[in-house]
Amino acid sequence: MEEQNSSKRRARRLKIAIWFLAVILMMASVVYQRLTGPTHPLRGSYTVDGQEHSFRLRRSGITTEKAEVRIPAPGAQWTAYIHWRRYPTSEDFTIEEMDCSTESGDCVAALPIQPAAGKIEYFLTIEGAGDTLHLPSAGGEDTVILRYKDPVPAGVLIPHIFMMFFAVLFGIRTGLAAIFQPSGMRWSAWVTLIGMTVGGMVLGPIVQKYAFGAYWTGWPFGGDLTDNKVLIMWIVWVLACMVIGFKPLKREWVGRILVVLASILMMVVYLIPHSMRGSELNYEAVDSGVAAHRAIETSAE
Repeated sequence: MEEQNSSKRRARRLKIAIWFLAVILMMASVVYQRLTGPTHPLRGSYTVDGQEHSFRLRRSGITTEKAEVRIPAPGAQWTAYIHWRRYPTSEDFTIEEMDCSTESGDCVAALPIQPAAGKIEYFLTIEGAGDTLHLPSAGGEDTVILRYKDPVPAGVLIPHIFMMFFAVLFGIRTGLAAIFQPSGMRWSAWVTLIGMTVGGMVLGPIVQKYAFGAYWTGWPFGGDLTDNKVLIMWIVWVLACMVIGFKPLKREWVGRILVVLASILMMVVYLIPHSMRGSELNYEAVDSGVAAHRAIETSAE
């Protein structure tokens, strides 16, 4: 009896350890996705008169309002300017002085609204004391690319985000279970597939439709990297679940290997920043008379 109770305690501790590690790895992926990708703010700093100022430059906006760009005001002896143009084009940059008299103590400029998937390339300069600063600093990213999208209702966006990270949590947990505690692998794999299906293959296209006017811009209709990586993860988990089924196999090790590989692939795919090679408005087509919603293509970046 004592040996049986000890075995149960070990199994319980292992289960807790698996969940703990899965949560840690999932949270790490959340932070990574939050800090990477072409639509997240570009962080940096500049120094004038011996004082360092930190800033975040926007790379995403919505089509119902002008995108505000803010930096901490450098001081009365300095003037800040924003330089912008549509992207990708070879137009000359429009130069506008930023408003540094705001109550917040920031210099502020508003970029013009663009249609969904329209992008604006911009950079800032700060002039004074016989010197000119370039933001972002030359040598790194010389300009910032901001993309506009149509608003996505919170009732769709929040469940989509929740279900995707829910799927990642269970996907990681399933892979760990396949290695250390196979008895919990099967139900967890099916929960992962359900999360991927609802979050990625149902809600994901709905979010895409709201934001850019198309349900799917991945293979075979386009090269949207976010759509394609979701598709790859979903297919792999479909295959893994089809193999393991609902009952133990004669060669259970085959199913365990497939589940581990599916879990590893999910983690590798999540290292690809969100919104890479996403929707981009073709301004050349728009200028030639094509309706904006018909001129959306896949970005090369």
